[in-house]
Amino acid sequence: MERLGVLSVLVTACVLGVVMSQSTLSPAMTITTVSANVTIAIPTTTAASCSALNTSNCEACAPGSYSNNETLQCSCCPKGGLCMFSGACLPCTQGFYQPLAGQQDCQPCSSGYYSNSTGSPICQACPAGSYSNNTGSVSCRACTPGFYTSLQNSTTCNPCPQGLYCNSSSCAQCQICPAGSEALQIAAKECTPCRPGMHKPSHQAMCQICSSGFYQIRWGQENCVMCPENHYCPSPDVNPIQCPSDAFCPEGSMAPGYCMETFFRKAGETCELAPVTISLLVIGGGVGLLFIIILVLRRRRDNDSELSLARTPLLRKDRQPGRFYRIPCDAEPVYAGW
Repeated sequence: MERLGVLSVLVTACVLGVVMSQSTLSPAMTITTVSANVTIAIPTTTAASCSALNTSNCEACAPGSYSNNETLQCSCCPKGGLCMFSGACLPCTQGFYQPLAGQQDCQPCSSGYYSNSTGSPICQACPAGSYSNNTGSVSCRACTPGFYTSLQNSTTCNPCPQGLYCNSSSCAQCQICPAGSEALQIAAKECTPCRPGMHKPSHQAMCQICSSGFYQIRWGQENCVMCPENHYCPSPDVNPIQCPSDAFCPEGSMAPGYCMETFFRKAGETCELAPVTISLLVIGGGVGLLFIIILVLRRRRDNDSELSLARTPLLRKDRQPGRFYRIPCDAEPVYAGW
């Protein structure tokens, strides 16, 4: 019934427009007819070849609006033109947009974009820390704690990597845990204190084991402590242990250091020879010296024996027994001279 009422008003307006186009009227007049909450503006002049309504101001719907296919349009408008009544262009609803003029419908906002107002010619990109994974979104959803997105027009949020955390919604980026704490899992919402025997400075992401010779027995510490002098630290998560009286424990010791048993003994901060070691050295030195003397004497005796054997052929001469002056003699003759 409502549509029939509108059509009857339009027909009446068209007739009035045709009649008024055949007469000369000045100045121009506008007749407004209201029926069923629809306001129709009827200009008093028409184009020469138009026989329909509102032909003097044929205009396309502006960006951000569209024309309803069920709305009566002027038949004399050129193809593609939208010659419509005042109020015939409808604004795009929330979640939709139309950047062009004279369109029959609106487009839904793409994923990662939204429109929270009517008649929008564009959609807004979701800001960092929020996302939209559906089309036609009226608003963006905030990233939940433990997730983040640093980009605009995001369609999803990413979990915080291990070592980083986010304890609030709409995080554009995850943060490093404070000094002495760490995030052990991905998508962490909070940090966990470092365990005893470990530490973490503010610029590091994960807790580290104390270095050799250092210890830490408390939770959530930034630094480790060096093992003190006269103590040793076999494990980084236990208290320093008192050094034994017969051992050495300088600063940063992991274990006590002992002198060699039996041969050495501790004397202040150094090791010294034990009495038994001194005795053994004296005895050993004496034995070694005696061995050297015996070796030298034996060498000299061998040399003398060799020399004697070498001289024997020169001193001994084998001769035939002879007679000199009819006197047997084994000795060489002696010349007394002339």
